[in-house]
Amino acid sequence: MTHPLPADLHCPRIATRAGGPELSRIVAGMWRMNEWGMTVQQRVAFIEQCLAMGVTSFDHADIYGDYGVEGVFGDALRLQPSLRARIELVSKCGIKLISEKRPQHGIQHYDTTAAHIIASAEESLRQLHTDHLDLLLIHRPDPLMDFDEVAEAFNRLKQSGKVLHVGVSNFTRHQFECLNRRVPLATNQVEFSPMATLPMFDETFDGLQDLRIAPMVWSPLGGGRLFTSSDAHAANVRAVIQEIADRMRQPFPSVLFAWIMQVPSRPIPLTGSGRIDMIADAVRGAGFTLARDDWFRILRAARGHEVA
Repeated sequence: MTHPLPADLHCPRIATRAGGPELSRIVAGMWRMNEWGMTVQQRVAFIEQCLAMGVTSFDHADIYGDYGVEGVFGDALRLQPSLRARIELVSKCGIKLISEKRPQHGIQHYDTTAAHIIASAEESLRQLHTDHLDLLLIHRPDPLMDFDEVAEAFNRLKQSGKVLHVGVSNFTRHQFECLNRRVPLATNQVEFSPMATLPMFDETFDGLQDLRIAPMVWSPLGGGRLFTSSDAHAANVRAVIQEIADRMRQPFPSVLFAWIMQVPSRPIPLTGSGRIDMIADAVRGAGFTLARDDWFRILRAARGHEVA
């Protein structure tokens, strides 16, 4: 079924916490931007189409596209500088990949030293052609992470105006709370979908709800498995969502995004597509709620059993 883009389709906004950044309810994830085959003019057009729907927040990481995505996004901002004032830029740091672009890296590893956090943030600013990041996240927990050192780096970046807000990604509840006691964290970006429900049951979402902090969610479509996988679990989840989507006369992805956003901790999902119609379907999901029975039908399919 084709769902044309209505002129009044508009994404709401949400503050991740009191005093934290305000993001669009759907965030455009840029992980695969280098794979989309866009010219710089097409990248500008893509950003403008997102903005027309109210999708103003764009998620990056220094390592995306083999350290290349921030640069090609930055090329679009160089071509159309007026875009910067209309968007929020999110980036992540703390992973060091083996790459020809980083010949000094002898092994893939994590680095959450103050020196690396600050240097990575400053390189992201150069690549993105901006003077500040709206939000900087630690990409993964580091076994050698010193909470005081990370907090010191975050505070230095905030005091300099190079980073407005800070947060983390893929942290446990305890790790999040340890760092949050030292520096106010805006969010924890974690994997969540009907194919990855752990944050609902390992206290991640409960802890964030208690602190009134909204998580961000990566891979909300289960890495594409909900569309393409032939395994019995994915097929069953897909069938349940499709039945609800057909009955509600909503696109399949919209129902899925609505299911995620209905969680009380107020998850903020990322898209991962260069197709504007797919981003529009995500935005539609912010415009309705599921009946409680339907929400639990999807959960039952996701977990493979009834609630106890």
